[in-house]
Amino acid sequence: MAAESVTKAKNLTEEMITEVTLSSMKINPNGETNYPILEFDKRALDLLSSGVHETLKHSKVKVGGSKGYLFFKRLADIILSFTALVILLIPMAIIALIVFLQDGGNPFFSQARLTKDGKVFHMYKFRSMCMDAEEKFAQIQRENETDGIAFKSTNDPRITKIGGFLRKTSLDELPQLWNVLCGDMSIIGPRPPLPREVVLYTPEHMNRLLVKGGLACTAQCEGRSDIEFEKWVQSDVEYIENRSTWFDIKLVFRIAGAVFKKKGAK
Repeated sequence: MAAESVTKAKNLTEEMITEVTLSSMKINPNGETNYPILEFDKRALDLLSSGVHETLKHSKVKVGGSKGYLFFKRLADIILSFTALVILLIPMAIIALIVFLQDGGNPFFSQARLTKDGKVFHMYKFRSMCMDAEEKFAQIQRENETDGIAFKSTNDPRITKIGGFLRKTSLDELPQLWNVLCGDMSIIGPRPPLPREVVLYTPEHMNRLLVKGGLACTAQCEGRSDIEFEKWVQSDVEYIENRSTWFDIKLVFRIAGAVFKKKGAK
């Protein structure tokens, strides 16, 4: 198996995480193809979370948005996510049934992600890959087609036929409305990254985690898989510095258009 270079997190120390992060500051123009740490237990996630939290204390980015903005943003998140879940309950149940009938596996997929100040939470999706997709990642990570830390592959063999359709139409993201309702995510905000990605972040990349993660942000308007990673980070930071109610409303319509056109969907 190609997982020989994989570092398991149960014996991980803070120094090891720091060493990996520092070594990642050399940008790989062809994209990351050998993630040094793939498996994170609770202790490793706590170490990573605390490291991000401490790093962000020294961030020079000024976070935009007043207390009034945050109040109404959360209120809108609750109202919109609850309404959407009620309206989409039957369609989501049908999707879940189709995914289940495909191979008899759990139609939902839960994955650890990081959000504001490095807080770890579990993000939900409809499962679009085979049931052992995480175990197979070590074998296909060299097929990364992005130019940075995030992983994307057009011909990812782990994606099922139904999953391919769900991903192109973004229907696999619908269960994240529950994350929004629970307060883990917002409608608008930087996409929450994976631990294996964050461990490779520079302090500048970590600025994405100064605010709560969301279903989509500026980068998704430009094409979810088309934008370069450094521009992705830059666009997230620009949002963080300039966010407002009007900015969020405009992004909702721009993102809806991008999803309808399947812009950058893979």
